[in-house]
Amino acid sequence: MTKEKISVPFLLLTVLFCTCLIASNLLETKILQFGTVSLTAGFIVFPISYIINDCIAEVWGFKRTRLVIWLAFSMNFFIAIMGQIAVLLPAAPFWLENEPHFNFVFSLAPRIALASFVAFLIGSFLNAYIMSKMKIASNGKHFSLRAIVSTIIGEGADSLIFFPFAFGGIMPMNELIKLMLIQVLAKTLYEILVLPITIRVVKYIKKIENTDVYDENISYKIF
Repeated sequence: MTKEKISVPFLLLTVLFCTCLIASNLLETKILQFGTVSLTAGFIVFPISYIINDCIAEVWGFKRTRLVIWLAFSMNFFIAIMGQIAVLLPAAPFWLENEPHFNFVFSLAPRIALASFVAFLIGSFLNAYIMSKMKIASNGKHFSLRAIVSTIIGEGADSLIFFPFAFGGIMPMNELIKLMLIQVLAKTLYEILVLPITIRVVKYIKKIENTDVYDENISYKIF
């Protein structure tokens, strides 16, 4: 039985994927305003995780993507727990004036944290599943279309779960729906704009890795 090797490109994308998820959750604590449009600051980095998801699913297949998703989920959960512990620990007297700002960033409400974790898992796995199935159906063609469709479905599921769960009853329903639509459209546009870069990265990795996995006859179970 041969051991499966982990390459440097795969390792780098895995680290970047985990970092993007952790960073996006921390940045969610700030709301950005562009004219009449409001977005969370997590918008800066969160779509990158879906782009990386597409790259990994395209090059190494669903099984490797599943590993990365669970690893990112575990690291994000670890940071959330460590943040809660840090909030609960007593602050030094000279730090007290900074304590509310620290707590605001790291004391994520359990309802929002749970919504974020569930939305990420479902959205990420849907994105990987759609990429995998469409690749087989198209015989590896139309990567751009697959990347956009998988992002719309993945981001759509993420938003449909996160926002009602996290902010239902807090925000007016019309504002909630508006925010969800803006997030999905903005993140999809983000992916479309960087597609030329994504395509070049995928082609380069396929070339140096000498691999292009098709997920035929595999289990799509998330565990």
